[in-house]
Amino acid sequence: MMTRNSIALAIITALSSSAAVAADPLITPDTDIETLKIVGSKADSRSTAGSSAVIDEEQMRIEVPTDINQLMKTLPGIYVREEDGYGLRPNIGVRAASAGRVSKVTLLEDGIMMAPAPYSNPAAYYFPTTLRMSAVEILKGAPLLRFGPQTTGGVLNLVSTPIPEQFGGEVMTQFSEHSGQDLHTYVGGTEGQFGFLLETVQRNSDGFKSIDRSERDTGFSIQDYTAKLKWTGERNSVLAKLQYSEEESNETYLGLADVDFNINENRRYGLSEIDQMDNSHKGYSIQYAFQATDNLTLSATGYYNDFARNWFKLDGGNSYVSAANQGDVEALAILRGERDEAGLKYKNNNRSYESKGLELNAELSLGSHLLEAGVRDHSDEMDRYQPVAVYDQVNGSLVYQREIAPSGSNNRLEGADATSLWLTDQWQASDALKVHMMLRYEDVESYRQQFATSQRGPIESARSNDSDEWLPGLSFTYDVNANWQVLAGVHKGFSPLGGGAKATQEPETSVNYEAGLRFNQGAFFAEAVGFYSDFSDTTQLCSIANPCDNGSESGSYVLGESRVAGIEMQASHTFEVGQWLMPVELAYTYSEGEISADNAVTGLQDGDKLTDIPENNFSARITLDNNNGWVNYVVAKYIDEMCVSVGCNRDNSEFSRTESLFVTDFVSRYELNNDMSVFFKLENVFDQQKIVARSPHGARPNKEQTASFGVEYSF
Repeated sequence: MMTRNSIALAIITALSSSAAVAADPLITPDTDIETLKIVGSKADSRSTAGSSAVIDEEQMRIEVPTDINQLMKTLPGIYVREEDGYGLRPNIGVRAASAGRVSKVTLLEDGIMMAPAPYSNPAAYYFPTTLRMSAVEILKGAPLLRFGPQTTGGVLNLVSTPIPEQFGGEVMTQFSEHSGQDLHTYVGGTEGQFGFLLETVQRNSDGFKSIDRSERDTGFSIQDYTAKLKWTGERNSVLAKLQYSEEESNETYLGLADVDFNINENRRYGLSEIDQMDNSHKGYSIQYAFQATDNLTLSATGYYNDFARNWFKLDGGNSYVSAANQGDVEALAILRGERDEAGLKYKNNNRSYESKGLELNAELSLGSHLLEAGVRDHSDEMDRYQPVAVYDQVNGSLVYQREIAPSGSNNRLEGADATSLWLTDQWQASDALKVHMMLRYEDVESYRQQFATSQRGPIESARSNDSDEWLPGLSFTYDVNANWQVLAGVHKGFSPLGGGAKATQEPETSVNYEAGLRFNQGAFFAEAVGFYSDFSDTTQLCSIANPCDNGSESGSYVLGESRVAGIEMQASHTFEVGQWLMPVELAYTYSEGEISADNAVTGLQDGDKLTDIPENNFSARITLDNNNGWVNYVVAKYIDEMCVSVGCNRDNSEFSRTESLFVTDFVSRYELNNDMSVFFKLENVFDQQKIVARSPHGARPNKEQTASFGVEYSF
């Protein structure tokens, strides 16, 4: 690895030495390090050499979003599988990247990886609090090779609240049904060379479900704190960021049998009464930027993330739900608490994660070329130590019996060490043609150690994997005239196997294509992009939340060859209706994902549909703004049914699919004065609840109709 680091440093040094001949007096130094976006503005997203989208500060301010899922549903090429109704642990897919726990999408906060263990255990059991974000960005196509490790579908970057240019702040408080209370407040400013930000989000709710025979609520409590400190000199800048959050939520993996879902979608079985998630996250980062010349910027970023969680919950509940769905009256009686059951296992899904790394980058403007080269040295680890508590269900109540000490799969370490290199060139070949060339290299060494006893003496089993991939990409935009633009690109995608991979397994790779048209004239914009991904070795990452198709709940499972294809379309226009302005934004995605070759090992066949890919996604955002401080906002979202397991098209069972869902949200905001506004939100206006997920462990609904009222004060 040191050799590869040396190669990258040599590239950066070469760029530095060439900067002296690249001077351009038209380029002014920019030492503001807080340029943490990967796309930029919404206007920037409409001219990139790869498809992208931005949810900007204005949309975030008006919607006051608390659930990242609802935001992502308004973007083309995004697949969302809801789970708890609040977006506490999202399942987001981008194009060909599957949705489970966002494990195949590169997750960034302010341009820095923030998944608990991005290489060894990428499932995002931690997700930043949406309320403290000022923008959300999605980057797809070949340009995503600048980032990683997941380079197939897309990159999701969350942009946190920036340090204010002048002293000021904000207090937002929101009250909603089910005893929901949200508070977001920050204060900060810039004086001379120094700037700071102090911020907190506090969230509480009793939840919208009710547990059989229990007074316990199904809600959550979240506390999130962030501090930033920035220093900006003539050609140097430093930004330090500290973040701490904790969550306690009475959430479960246990869903419902369909017969009970059809009676009451918001019911929870008494077997899940004691289920609870407790977690805490600490994140530290420091970024340094040096404007070496007017054309050369050097930067270094160090980061460290620590995440600890214990999700105490019923283990194996899916067996009861599956049996009940097949007509087993005894299993249904156990779920309902009408039949005693001995030996119920409740696992302390206790895991701690550590992720750290150092990234060096150089950006050089050289005539018509903008070059970028960098290296990242990263390591992450997951420590799993999971004792199991045994209960009996007696007369509908849970009675504690004993504890089983962890061993084997419940007592293990997994980790990965990775070196990444990248070299990109944005070349303005002519006034009309812009070419973007990329090359990325990923070298990943992963391992797993399982222990035979709770004291972690002898190693019961061990495995490791070493993989490396060169990932090239090329994309371009061509301006046909002042209104029309053509874009196209191709790149190689990569998804690391994770800490449970065996030495003989190969990582998931793909070849990804996109091509499309853009039209922009005044207030009207339209875009249509077709995409096609060809996988040589589609791989599932197995977990309890998302078991693989072979039933495994850890490690990985290779499905074989597959393809994902579709078309993304979006359009926006601002109409004038008397004194009102009416911006309208539409987004639509058509997708097909299927196995592309028979596989004798797995039994899968050509044409078997892949999981978590809806055929049709649609959203419409319509705003009525009276230009005098009153804004009304309607968001309609539709998502098609999705396969729960690969090949559901060959299975006529209703239990092999989710249900399609159409939901409308309404927001009305009124500016009382320059400093204060009030707003009213009605989510799920028509109170539509469907089976939006069957994983983990049974049918699960989206959130019911919920009203909120809030006040926002800026100073």
